[in-house]
Amino acid sequence: MNNITVTSPLLPNLEELNQYLEQIWEKKWITNMGTFHQELELALSRYLGVEYLSLFTNGTLPLITALQALDIREGEVITSPYSFVATSHAIWWNHLTPMFVDVDPATGNIDPNKIEAAITDKTVAILPVHCYGCPCDVERIDAIAKKHHLKVIYDAAHAFGVRVQAREGAWASILNFGDISTISFHATKVYNTIEGGALVCHSAEMKRLIDQLKNFGFEDETVVLAPGINSKMDEVRSAYGLLNLQQVDDAIAARKRVAKRYTEAIKQIKGIDLFPYIESLGAEQGFEWNCAYYPILINESEYGMTRDELYEKMKLQGVLGRRYFYPLITTFEPYRDFHTADPKNLPIATELANRVICLPMHHALTDTDIDRVIKAIVKL
Repeated sequence: MNNITVTSPLLPNLEELNQYLEQIWEKKWITNMGTFHQELELALSRYLGVEYLSLFTNGTLPLITALQALDIREGEVITSPYSFVATSHAIWWNHLTPMFVDVDPATGNIDPNKIEAAITDKTVAILPVHCYGCPCDVERIDAIAKKHHLKVIYDAAHAFGVRVQAREGAWASILNFGDISTISFHATKVYNTIEGGALVCHSAEMKRLIDQLKNFGFEDETVVLAPGINSKMDEVRSAYGLLNLQQVDDAIAARKRVAKRYTEAIKQIKGIDLFPYIESLGAEQGFEWNCAYYPILINESEYGMTRDELYEKMKLQGVLGRRYFYPLITTFEPYRDFHTADPKNLPIATELANRVICLPMHHALTDTDIDRVIKAIVKL
């Protein structure tokens, strides 16, 4: 019996990829922002509904570069403990201090009601995370940032293709909010370029600076303006990304079908809770969810076993979930001594981390796979 993995990469057609590789081999231009790199930036900008997008070799370097591009050199950055550790690492690499704020139990996103209380005279930015692809309360965060003259960088690693409905009824990419948004194209994501990522900004001037920073800080062949880094996406992954962009809509539609099957079954199981947006795929909350992940929350007293007991039971049946995000960032060695990392400061995030399992979620799950996953979580 094969294992059902928590994720599975979206892969382009191999014959079509080979045709692109032949073009790359013929041109002998394999990196340094070649033709496929340029095509993918434009194609992603159109698909995502953003004006200025810069490709990166992974999803962490855009976060690091965003703080540099906004000239944030010292101070405190308010962020979420309920995320992948790269979010906080980006702050650390810029010699800034992460200030952890608790999350909203309905979303797993940073709680706007608790942001303002965490602001000090050293606060310079807010770095929220669109957890599991569910948008943060961008209007509230924007208002707080403007009031206190703070920059906002959104870690949108999970939020590929997510759109929100504005008050007047128009739809907009979640990537258009804040000063900068970053996104991951890792193999585990809804859309991938094997490894990769992007940074979305709002002006040609800022994109020019970003493009310089990701290329060692070069302005031209002989002028270096800043201590940049090498984080350019190569031509092979750019070509791969162009092909995957052609099939990502079908992949998201397949994920939504999986989510609906899961939800129908889980509503019948006592002791498993869902975030409120999951049943309507975000529609009742005014956004289009991409089903990046499918988190469930175990209520031990009602379910009859702990989250970790279920996790091990699933593994024995070949169903590989993930306790995502567990442990919290604030429990790791680099961060545990920060005063805002105290679990007493983060009761909701701590509770979610101790209750969550993400079920297998990807485009290639069959009805048989889904049945196996559901069987694995039904109490015997």
